Amino acid sequence: MSRALDATLRAAVHDLADGVRPAPDLAAGALGRGRRLRRRRRVTAAGAALLAVVAVTLPFVLLRPVPAAPPATPTPTPAATPSPTMLAAPGANWTAKPLVLPGDWVVTRAQVAGGSGSGFLLDRTRGRYLTTDRYDGIYPAPTGSLVAVTDEARPRDVGLIDLSSGKTRWYEVGRALAGLQWSPDGRRLLFTTRQLDHFGFIVVKTDGTKHTFPIGRGYPCSDLCNFTWTRDGREVVLPQTGGDGHDESVRDLRRGVQLFSADDGRPTRLVPVPGDPAGPDAWSPDGKLVVVLGQTEPLLVETATGRVVNPLPAANVAWVSADRLLYRRPNGSGDFVLADPTGRELVRQPLPKQLVDLELTVAPR
Repeated sequence: MSRALDATLRAAVHDLADGVRPAPDLAAGALGRGRRLRRRRRVTAAGAALLAVVAVTLPFVLLRPVPAAPPATPTPTPAATPSPTMLAAPGANWTAKPLVLPGDWVVTRAQVAGGSGSGFLLDRTRGRYLTTDRYDGIYPAPTGSLVAVTDEARPRDVGLIDLSSGKTRWYEVGRALAGLQWSPDGRRLLFTTRQLDHFGFIVVKTDGTKHTFPIGRGYPCSDLCNFTWTRDGREVVLPQTGGDGHDESVRDLRRGVQLFSADDGRPTRLVPVPGDPAGPDAWSPDGKLVVVLGQTEPLLVETATGRVVNPLPAANVAWVSADRLLYRRPNGSGDFVLADPTGRELVRQPLPKQLVDLELTVAPR
């Protein structure tokens, strides 16, 4: 090529180069596009990883066994009270031998309440029952063969019949008498005397020896105020009224029972029980509990504190052992039951039909 032509080409190239402008956003655009591609790849990778985790986890969740429901807790069923053992009713010839009750006690006397009419009396000597309608009141001793009797025609006297010999002896006791009751040992009789000049109690021995113990009016008592024996026969008991006011719909509130010596009539102690014991058999053998007739119902109470342990179906009970009570059911045909101190019946003894409507006395066999 000639020098002139070469110079002409160089001049043309330089002119073209001078006409081209740099594109300042080209690099930035390239960089931005690169960033967008990287983010898209990261999002895609993250999404793919998440899908992978879900793909792994979801089958495990779907295939995991459903936990079993916890077993239902059964509702506790109250324990059923066992039914008492039912003994057979006595046969037609029941009078030919002692009528034995649960706890090994026997019926010693059956009579219309109030003492009128015929009744049955256990002759321990011969082991059979006698029928009698001769006396208004019949009170067999808890042991032995003696029976105390009263006659309205002889209101100041008491008769003692010895069933083993058939002999009867009468003793003058006094006037305004009530509440005849044998001592637990069968050797003394207790009377309440309501004479205005010397209210108190009288103790008569089986030989006729009599001791009268007036106590005055310093021991307030309302409702039925008869003296009764304690379990050991060393003291006699008089209920004491407590509280204010009087309500005919309930018995008066008791603050306790006052005890007196059976030997000399001296007051000994106040037992804070809220009711009236029926007699010596109402006290437990250890003296720590007693059954009383409260204001509205029979109660088992502690003698030391007067705390009510629980109510009972009947107040006229006999403690036949440290944890067994014998009493007559207050409804129905008046069966005798052996129960625990809560009143739960353990054994039930039906009575002969001749005794269902009569008042009964029981004693150890």
